[in-house]
Amino acid sequence: MRVINLRLIWIPLFSVLVHTACDARAEQAGFKPIFDGKTLAGWKAPDMSYWSVKDGAITGRATEQHPVKTNQFIVWQLGELDDFELRLKYRITGTPAANSGIQFRSKIAADGHAIGYQADIDLEGRYAGALYDEHGRGMLAERGQKTAIGRDGKMTHTAIGDSDALWTNVRKDGWNDYHIVAVGTGITLKINGKVTAEVVDNHDGQRDLTGALALQLHSGPPLTVQFKDIRLKRLRLLGRKKIVLIAGPRSHGFGSHEHNAGCLLLAKCLNENAADVCAVAYLNGWPKDPTALDNADAVAIYSDGGGGQVAMRHLEHVDELAKESVGIAFLHYALDVPKGRPGDYLRDWIGGCYETHWSVNPTWVADFKQLPNHPVARGVKPFTINDEWYYHMRFVENMRNVTPILTAIPPDRTRRGRDGAHSGNPQVRARMGMPEHIAWVYERADGGRGFGLTGGHWHWNWAHNDFRKLVLNALVWIAGGEVPPHGVASRTPSLDELLANQDYAVPNGWKRERIQQMIASWNRP
Repeated sequence: MRVINLRLIWIPLFSVLVHTACDARAEQAGFKPIFDGKTLAGWKAPDMSYWSVKDGAITGRATEQHPVKTNQFIVWQLGELDDFELRLKYRITGTPAANSGIQFRSKIAADGHAIGYQADIDLEGRYAGALYDEHGRGMLAERGQKTAIGRDGKMTHTAIGDSDALWTNVRKDGWNDYHIVAVGTGITLKINGKVTAEVVDNHDGQRDLTGALALQLHSGPPLTVQFKDIRLKRLRLLGRKKIVLIAGPRSHGFGSHEHNAGCLLLAKCLNENAADVCAVAYLNGWPKDPTALDNADAVAIYSDGGGGQVAMRHLEHVDELAKESVGIAFLHYALDVPKGRPGDYLRDWIGGCYETHWSVNPTWVADFKQLPNHPVARGVKPFTINDEWYYHMRFVENMRNVTPILTAIPPDRTRRGRDGAHSGNPQVRARMGMPEHIAWVYERADGGRGFGLTGGHWHWNWAHNDFRKLVLNALVWIAGGEVPPHGVASRTPSLDELLANQDYAVPNGWKRERIQQMIASWNRP
């Protein structure tokens, strides 16, 4: 009788199981769910009557009684995609003409139509696994193709698999795993673990490196399409630096502390003028997108301060980013955090902070007579500007690794306030006639960088070319980017651009001409 040594079988079997489990966990590392499986929270379509949640899945349904005459899209509202991996499961039923898709890095038209890359889905097998450009260039790569698209739009196709064999890998009556990877200009699609299409898109003016995520319900005969287990993993941008601006909610009234409008304006200036930078603004508080900061090279917070400062409930998260050498910036009132652990954190991240009963926050005209030889000051000429310039900040001991960028002498009147959390104190009054640092950079021991700016009260100041350039330079620098020799130059925003996205309506009697004249006086050649 032959005796089988079960131990000899079990040990290698156990090893295989352990390695398989470890590989599966490693493959899933970094993915975060962006659909809760229960509600459509964070997802929106112009016509929600086609969309619901069934079987734990986002479900798009067209019937004979409620047909789809034009393509419908439900859009993820919490963020946009740049370089990423997306994994989800889909199921589609209906006639052979049933068609759907996953839009990514797309633009959303006024009527809700998604325009751009689409990972295709269908029931007949003509398109599933292909990469299509919705309302654009059409088919970019059919299933089983790799396409190289030149700067002029010319496409070169090569085979990477057999289309029919890849179609047999698709479950026609069940759930399928769709895996989309987009890094720079390269895009890869996989269904059920097999690559179905690849594209390298270098087409000038046509390729998209950022944009919205949406799910499609195609027009035509009745069909049902479902999506579940939707998970997103952001990837470090290829050849670009990502700057995330976090804006606090409205607070002070028209024209001041316009955090949303300010962050949107700065992001626009960076994206239009800073080479190899991708800037994104999250509005009205801490991002609801759970992946928002996962591939950030720098994070800038522009909000009110005190206990309601938007990062107060996320200090450990920001500290983790800082320990990964992510650049950190705090602008204006966001520098004012409670003494103790929050203040300690800010000094660790950016070298200084506003401390109550030590710092003060008067409004005054600062005259910056000279700037240091530092990348953040490149192309910035000496300038004068009125703002609520906080000063007498609480810096790290001996200003170690802090480089002042903006320094000016406050008027004596700003030091004479009575003792209070923000109004004055003996230490401030003792410094009559002495210079104060009101913008600075910091180099952390781990190589990370920080930036603090005490100004930013008046929204109109973003139209001052030197003030704006200094902040744009600083954001690029803390992200680890290269500041151009003459700084990040950007066009002076028009008054209409400054008025856009503000939290408050223009009040009656507001003097438009006065602001225009002030901006013109700042930026005379």
